[in-house]
Amino acid sequence: GAQAGRGFELQQPQDKVWVAAGETLYLACTMSGGGPPGAVRWLKGLGSGNKTVYEQKGSFPRVTRVVSESDTDFSIHIRDVRPEDAGTYYCVKFSKSLLGGDEVFQHGRGTVVSLHETALVPSMVAVAVVLCFLLLLSFFIALCMYRRKRRGEVESQCLARPAATGSFLPIPLRCCAGSSGTPRFDFSCASIHHLCALLQQSSKEDNDIHYADLQPLPVAPQHSRSPSAACSEYASIRVAAQ
Repeated sequence: GAQAGRGFELQQPQDKVWVAAGETLYLACTMSGGGPPGAVRWLKGLGSGNKTVYEQKGSFPRVTRVVSESDTDFSIHIRDVRPEDAGTYYCVKFSKSLLGGDEVFQHGRGTVVSLHETALVPSMVAVAVVLCFLLLLSFFIALCMYRRKRRGEVESQCLARPAATGSFLPIPLRCCAGSSGTPRFDFSCASIHHLCALLQQSSKEDNDIHYADLQPLPVAPQHSRSPSAACSEYASIRVAAQ
């Protein structure tokens, strides 16, 4: 048996494996160089507390060989992984003893199998979605506040603009007839409207004139002036105060 075991090599390349409950676990094990007669088994744990997971003889409903009837590849699949399947697995080559029993000839370095929750990935996705929603909501609120602030600044500028250009005083232009010491102006109704049009046109070209307003004056007392000297209408022009 010792001579038959010369050059024998058992390879168990996986150090750690993560698997989710309900999935299929793959455990790799290959052998080369021949070996003494004896079985190959997969054990969970070593020593007296080990558990046989798979051997060529026996019934293991959830465990199958990856390459059936192979003399060198003893890799296995464990279907429908459960929480109790977590642990350290060893691929072990046994040899026949002189007393007719089996003894360990060589074993792999062991593969640590750990389980992770399948709900971990969906929960991470949910957290990412919530964070994205909060970021978008914060951006929308910041944009609304910025637009409201800008609107308030524009309105403040519009309200402050008349004060910046100075105060305005209405200067009435009385259109009277025949008073001594003053020139005579005869304005008919059509002339007054024509003056209003001229003043409006002038207001577009002259920044000092802002509006012209024609309003009727109260009728002057008959005893103070003659009927021909009574004022009929006046024009009020708002200009910038000097």
